[in-house]
Amino acid sequence: MGRNIRKRRSPLAVRAIAASAALAIGGGGLVWANFYASAHESNNSGQNTTKAAPAQVATIQCPDVGQKLSNVPNQARGQVDGELATLDQQITAAYQRLATTRDAQARDASFVQNSILTPLKQNRSVIIDRIKLEINRVGGKAPGWLDGLSNCTGQPAAGQANGGQNNGGATAAPSASASAGAGANAGAGAGAGASASASAPAAGGGAQAGNGGQAGNGPVAADFVDITKVQPNVARKARTQAAGSSGVFTTSCGVNANKKFNTDNVIVAPGVTNGAHHLHDYVGNQSNDAFATNDTFAAAQTSCANQGDKSSYYWPVVRIQNGTQDFDQNNLGGGKELNVGQIQQVRQAQIKFVGSPTSKVVAMPKFLRIITGDAKTTTNGLANANAHWSCTGFENKVQLTAQYPICPRGSTVVRTFAFQSCWDGVNADSANHRTHVAFADAQGNCANGFKAIPQLTMRLVYGFRAPTLTNGQIKNAYAVDGFPEQLHKATTDHDDFINVFDENLMNKMVTCINNGQRCK
Repeated sequence: MGRNIRKRRSPLAVRAIAASAALAIGGGGLVWANFYASAHESNNSGQNTTKAAPAQVATIQCPDVGQKLSNVPNQARGQVDGELATLDQQITAAYQRLATTRDAQARDASFVQNSILTPLKQNRSVIIDRIKLEINRVGGKAPGWLDGLSNCTGQPAAGQANGGQNNGGATAAPSASASAGAGANAGAGAGAGASASASAPAAGGGAQAGNGGQAGNGPVAADFVDITKVQPNVARKARTQAAGSSGVFTTSCGVNANKKFNTDNVIVAPGVTNGAHHLHDYVGNQSNDAFATNDTFAAAQTSCANQGDKSSYYWPVVRIQNGTQDFDQNNLGGGKELNVGQIQQVRQAQIKFVGSPTSKVVAMPKFLRIITGDAKTTTNGLANANAHWSCTGFENKVQLTAQYPICPRGSTVVRTFAFQSCWDGVNADSANHRTHVAFADAQGNCANGFKAIPQLTMRLVYGFRAPTLTNGQIKNAYAVDGFPEQLHKATTDHDDFINVFDENLMNKMVTCINNGQRCK
């Protein structure tokens, strides 16, 4: 497909986005703007203390077309991905309109519907028609329900559910153990009983969105919890059976010391510059960007010690919101899309592949793509959430999904990822980048027709000081980069993997794991 590159916004639009919150990916999300509200940030040296005040917030909610469109013929996927990026751009433009017309909205109660929502629906309908044409053109059959995804609605935040997010008390994540079924159903369990909380306050005077954080769209104090006050919640791992595979294969790929960053995501938005709308850390393959192909990956350099591993491992950066702006403060995906603060480099990035408690594993296909977690849980809910936050010394006791931990002295933040470990045996990717892989069940079994593959597990350890939480104020908060409308919630953490092991090393991994060995 041709390059679908987002245009640079005008200074007015950039100020509007920095003032409130912007929009995101794949043709779906929430658009936030602030109305008649008040909040303040106070710190004489750097705006690193945030206290949110009650406010009214208007939202626009659009169905996430990319998440729902799970069956697209291979020949049409490139064009469809480009059209999904166009839907994203349309929603961003609608947000800008919403954020810069507050006076008109105050004078005319029908302004949002007539001047923003109706044109947005019309524009989305055109693109959805194009998506249907692309699918039908190559012999597929576009689903009729696509037409129902064009409409977007405006809502006050008080009436907007937040996908089960819990901003009030600690919500635990499932165990990040390699053998457990942590993942697809993990978020649902983690969010059980959680209250809706998209009513994050907005800022007054058009200054900030007031949803907390240095850029006004999160995190807020309720997004943090003292881990010493959380009850243990990590489940015991499933026992490996005689037919299982208990080995471990380790690959060492560094900590992105060479600072390879970009805001692309070649899995979900190939050919689209800034397709991720947030900054990624990369280790392993050094040629990953929006325009990389399988040939590009195969010919690339790698940061992995074993040169047979040219796989790409990448994740959104974590930033400390201490008033400091980093190199990308004026860039799309960075400060222009409300990802602000000081980027934190990991101290350790431990990458392991483990087996199945109930069966032997088979080799992954080369160029297999896997995304674990969901960067858009505020829009999509928790069905695909797979975030695991903890602290060193607590990892075997407490894992969190809906809040960031505040670690005690001598302990520091850890992010853990346990990827899907079952493969459909055919496809290296799927239209929504999920259905070709799956999580094993609680006993470690893959569903009928799926095969156990080496399960990728990652452990990222940081070294920054814990934030402080006093009288409802969070100082020096940290947060994972994300799409602006997701409010930098802990549940939005996610990780990406593209398998570029050479055949010999992949076979060595499989033999090692199946024989119960520890190898690298």
